[in-house]
Amino acid sequence: MNHVDAMEAPAVRDGQIKLHGREGFEGMRKAGRLAAECLDMLFERVRPGATTQELDKAAFEFITDHGALPATLGYRGYRHSLCTSINHVVCHGIPGPKPLRDGDIVNIDVTAIVDGWHGDTSRMYAVGTINRRAERLINVTYEALMRGIAAVRPGNTVGDIGHAIQTHAEGERCSVVRDFCGHGLGRLFHDAPNILHFGRPGDGEGLCPGMFFTIEPMINLGKPGVKVLSDGWTAVTRDRMLTAQFEHSIGVTETGHEIFTTSPQGLHRPPCS
Repeated sequence: MNHVDAMEAPAVRDGQIKLHGREGFEGMRKAGRLAAECLDMLFERVRPGATTQELDKAAFEFITDHGALPATLGYRGYRHSLCTSINHVVCHGIPGPKPLRDGDIVNIDVTAIVDGWHGDTSRMYAVGTINRRAERLINVTYEALMRGIAAVRPGNTVGDIGHAIQTHAEGERCSVVRDFCGHGLGRLFHDAPNILHFGRPGDGEGLCPGMFFTIEPMINLGKPGVKVLSDGWTAVTRDRMLTAQFEHSIGVTETGHEIFTTSPQGLHRPPCS
């Protein structure tokens, strides 16, 4: 979500960071697992010649067959169950009929609502054989995510998360997109706090047990600038360089963190083909 969305998202968002107990953790585990299983199901379907429209249909059927709902379907007028962001599309790419091509990279983002809880996750997929620059970007982005997650523990701050991500990405001569951020979630799709993917240690809200949020860095091979296309959704890199993203839903525990959206099949990490 972008900063404007973060401040204007649904009226029920009250700006207060919510702390959850055992029921919340149990609910998020179920929602996160189903979202991860949905992305696992798509793994074999992401191939040259497939369309993102077909992937979207498969995701809708998978989620609803499991008695859940896709959170993006109907959200602010969005008409799909997935966001599918290809090559230089940073986020919020709209599924369509154009076939995927050998060498493409694509981020697929899904949120499943299970018993009122939101499991939000995305990961990168390689379409056929990708080049080494794309492979390197994917690896850098995943490592940036995991370094951000490693900073999640009581006593740290959201700035510690952003600093860990930014330091790794820029150390690898990549750039961090600053127009979009992670967000709190739970019974709401988008809630407080905002999780920036850049920052300084110690800045921002403190992390407390019971907080739920996403971490979802978008890392570019080129410059960090992005623009949103005329459809109002699709964000692309201004220089048309490749971009990648990974996302997990996280809960802060008494001693550290819990990742709710780990793949049961281990497919959440590179290699992605």
